[in-house]
Amino acid sequence: MLQTRITAVALIDFATAVYASAGVPEADARLIADTLVQADLWGHQSHGVLRLGWYLDRIRNGVMKPVTTPEFVVDAGAIAVIDAHDGVGHVATMLATNEAIKRAKAHGIGAVAVRNSNHFGTCMYYTRRVTAAGCTAMLTSNGGPAMAPWGGRKKIIGTNPFSVAAPVSADGPNGTMAPFVVDMAATGVARGKIYLAKNKNLPIPLGWAINQAGEPTTDPQEAIDGIILPMAEHKGYAIAAMVDMMSGVLTGSGFLSAVHSPYKTAEKSNCGHLMIAMDIAKFQPLEQFYARMQAFTSEIKSVPLAKGFDEVFYPGEMENNSDAKFRREGLLLPDDTVADLRRIAKETRLEAKLPL
Repeated sequence: MLQTRITAVALIDFATAVYASAGVPEADARLIADTLVQADLWGHQSHGVLRLGWYLDRIRNGVMKPVTTPEFVVDAGAIAVIDAHDGVGHVATMLATNEAIKRAKAHGIGAVAVRNSNHFGTCMYYTRRVTAAGCTAMLTSNGGPAMAPWGGRKKIIGTNPFSVAAPVSADGPNGTMAPFVVDMAATGVARGKIYLAKNKNLPIPLGWAINQAGEPTTDPQEAIDGIILPMAEHKGYAIAAMVDMMSGVLTGSGFLSAVHSPYKTAEKSNCGHLMIAMDIAKFQPLEQFYARMQAFTSEIKSVPLAKGFDEVFYPGEMENNSDAKFRREGLLLPDDTVADLRRIAKETRLEAKLPL
């Protein structure tokens, strides 16, 4: 049951202190912390501070280096390839994001690949930064085996998330409309949501996963040990394979069963990412694009409501609303997440930093 409330600022400060205590530079530690807390603010607790201990354990186990030393192995105008050398995925991906924006402004498009990286949190954390620069974005990443190829019964493909984003309006005196953001895994549900259900001691819906015997299950632990099902059956499998090709094969990083998930805290990740940014002003005047996006989102929102619904949202809008609410009221965390934060605070002697 959700019971404990905490401010985002306090939670970011605590998570920053935790990673700094493990040898992560202060700015990098704050970036990781911000990505985690931002996921909670958006209402995606599966990618929030639930994961704080996973990244910490990866650093402690030596499979994720606390100090990230990225190397540009390809630097070719609009294209770059960064070797993260097993550093922090969040840091490497933010570098790729900034580089993609810079190259898009110079060339119209910027494509930056990252190899030998680690999990970076939510895709939309980075694609939203691209929209703030007046660009559209696409980000892909691969993960450890969670899904079987369609027709098979051995998991070798990750949930393999991707995000596409675009701005809807410019900053102004009346605020900014939520950017258009699609962020999803190729499985029917992100694996983190199954871990969240486990933390809450809740069953998962039928159709999310099958157990090791190939039978449908509502037990989150059986789902974790078994196979997560693709979204839209064979189509989800094809999308996952496409994302793996772009994130792993093209970048020069690991792919399929050579990639390990952040939940496997003693195994090197080998994951890769691909960030593509496109400068909107090279396609049409920016103000014209904003007007077209507002017409686009307005038409989506204006359709008659289906039974049981109060409003139609365009992709990315619900997260903006959630962010505003939780910044105003404070975050609510599951009991098991709170217990894990307290455990980490005790282990790192940072109890005074955690107001829970």
